[in-house]
Amino acid sequence: MPSTPAAVSVGIGLRAPHYAPILERRPQLDFLEVHGENFFAAGGRAGAWLERFRAGYALSVHGVGLSLGSMDPLDEAHLARLEALVRRLDPILVSEHLCWSSFGGRHANDLLPLPHSREALDHLVPRIATVQERLRRPILVENIAAYVQPAGEMPEWEFLAEVARRSGCGLLLDVNNLWVNAANHGFDPRACIQAIPASLVGQYHLGGFEAAPAALVDTHGARVSAEVWDLFEATVAHLGARPTLVEWDTNLPGLDVLLDEAQRARAIAAGARRATRQAA
Repeated sequence: MPSTPAAVSVGIGLRAPHYAPILERRPQLDFLEVHGENFFAAGGRAGAWLERFRAGYALSVHGVGLSLGSMDPLDEAHLARLEALVRRLDPILVSEHLCWSSFGGRHANDLLPLPHSREALDHLVPRIATVQERLRRPILVENIAAYVQPAGEMPEWEFLAEVARRSGCGLLLDVNNLWVNAANHGFDPRACIQAIPASLVGQYHLGGFEAAPAALVDTHGARVSAEVWDLFEATVAHLGARPTLVEWDTNLPGLDVLLDEAQRARAIAAGARRATRQAA
């Protein structure tokens, strides 16, 4: 098993335009997050890059295609490739989205919301257990941005917590997604933070959104907004510091912009850590 990452640790998502600058400059980052599906093939140019990064940084693996909530059986080929990648890299964290993205063998190329229902819980829990048994470790599941109000019998935060409790997984709390959903569906994101047990949260994600005429849209294509920074500060003050990842997937800026965002996240997490120690 990998070593447990420090609570005040900050990383960025590893994207191809930043490969060379990161290796040349070796910036102060605690970890790099890779999308697992991009590295399923062992060897090759992508694999060679990854081995170079692995020599200098801790890695985390973030999945986008396992479709945990689908009614299709878990994709055995996909799971086998993920298992091989995790065994090869021994990452500090492994995460996947709490969503569905396939039906009848067809993939939607999107992360689609699940109903917040007991039926959905009963469906998800054994599937997450299967993944964890195959990987021989707990995973983290991430709350997604949803553009329709999910149906169900409980609010999102209760659903997230119950998934984690029953399956033994942890939560990857995407603070930007939480803000987007709160704005789009009219709930208080701080109430969500207050309701989630700190013991279940293993990581945070931060990213940018864009305001469309009808809704906020999670794009990972802009700086973290002032509102999300404020929510992140409230989150770490209540739940505590956790490994934090700055995501940027579209309209990629230069590396310095991501490092600036990462430094701000580090300062907030470190400040919350100091405050907690002083209060104790």
